[in-house]
Amino acid sequence: MPKISLRTALVLDAASCALFFALCVGLTGAVAAILGLPAGLVAIAGWICLPVAAMLALLAIRPVAPLLGLVALGNAGWVLASLAVWLTHFGALTAAGHAVILAQAVAVEIFAVVEWRGWKNLRHVPAKAS
Repeated sequence: MPKISLRTALVLDAASCALFFALCVGLTGAVAAILGLPAGLVAIAGWICLPVAAMLALLAIRPVAPLLGLVALGNAGWVLASLAVWLTHFGALTAAGHAVILAQAVAVEIFAVVEWRGWKNLRHVPAKAS
């Protein structure tokens, strides 16, 4: 497991979500063809990433334990959904499709682990008095 800070993981996760949104929504047809996935699925995945990118960017500035836990669980769910898409569309996927789905699932799992650890650490930090 790479040693990266919570802040770095959140920034990288936000940036990857923003890029995923831009590619999947801006170039839906091209991305679908390159990966061998239905265009509707590509577009939906992109749109899911937009609000997630915004929340991750905010959490990188000010981590909030409950939201961080939600993000970690959401990333774990994304990994499971990615594997389901990979298995469901296995025969239709191009070589690039196999590589992209598996690579992003691994990257998102790393983010999930780092964010989960960050959530566990934040739960044990007492709130600052104003």
